[in-house]
Amino acid sequence: MINIPLSHPVIYTCHLASIMRSTTVKIGRRLSFGATGTMAVPPSYADLGKSARDIFNKGYGFGLVKLDVKTKSATGVEFATSGSSNTDSGKVNGSLETKYKWGEYGLTFTEKWNTDNTLGTEIAIEDQIAKGLKLTFDTTFSPNTGKKSGKVKAAYKREYVNLGCDVDFDFAGPAIHGSAVVGYEGWLAGYQMTFDSAKSKLTKNNFAVGYKTGDFQLHTNVNDGSEFAGSIYQKVSDKMETAVNLAWTSGNNSTRFGIAAKYQLDSHASISAKVNNSSLVGVGYTQTLRPGVKLTLSALVDGKNINAGGHKLGLGLELEA
Repeated sequence: MINIPLSHPVIYTCHLASIMRSTTVKIGRRLSFGATGTMAVPPSYADLGKSARDIFNKGYGFGLVKLDVKTKSATGVEFATSGSSNTDSGKVNGSLETKYKWGEYGLTFTEKWNTDNTLGTEIAIEDQIAKGLKLTFDTTFSPNTGKKSGKVKAAYKREYVNLGCDVDFDFAGPAIHGSAVVGYEGWLAGYQMTFDSAKSKLTKNNFAVGYKTGDFQLHTNVNDGSEFAGSIYQKVSDKMETAVNLAWTSGNNSTRFGIAAKYQLDSHASISAKVNNSSLVGVGYTQTLRPGVKLTLSALVDGKNINAGGHKLGLGLELEA
């Protein structure tokens, strides 16, 4: 048995990846490529490692009673309403979003409102100026405080590359967010930065490296030179998915480790489970009651304080028509 210190998460992740990989993947299997062997468009920087994060995050709603409703009118306008109640604080939050797509011109209009009384408007145009280019203008306004904000986003993607640049407009000075991801033969490398013009310095400086096939993903990243993290996603079978994540922060020398799995019981039901090094155990059950109606039940148990209470339950209901 090999003992690997958790203070080296990238090394630990790579060793764990090689173990998982060697037990399930046959030589020559390359599911991330098409029949011609060409590389698909790499994900955006924010979506690197997303498959592993989804196993940890989706199917749970600890401490919340939540209702989501999605409908679509005959004219093509999409409505999305969400409401949730925090079982600890009793606070109720809600949001409403309307979206209309003008496919002929590649335009999407979105209006948003939430219970904090914040109004948002978003206009996006995609694949019109250039293939793979998406431009978005996003504004928010809070009538209670009079606060306004605006953001211009640009994203460009094609084979082997995915680029993004956002500009946040502020009275003190705009903030520029940039990212780039390149991919070749399953390997991915990305960089993300934020430049605050008011302070004239970089406030975010992140790097990431990963490897992706159809049933296996490895992702490692370094944030601001102080946080080192890694994740592994493995689709063991058509019904079973697993994920591992690991993070270490140099400032306080803290290590975070978690394992999660999702199992598809049948075409209508699935169960999820996860545990971390703080002995927090989460379980979730998702059932499609009928087409367009989905129920989610979840629970979070503190394994170190079983008898002390403080455990959380969650209930979610999704309706779509």
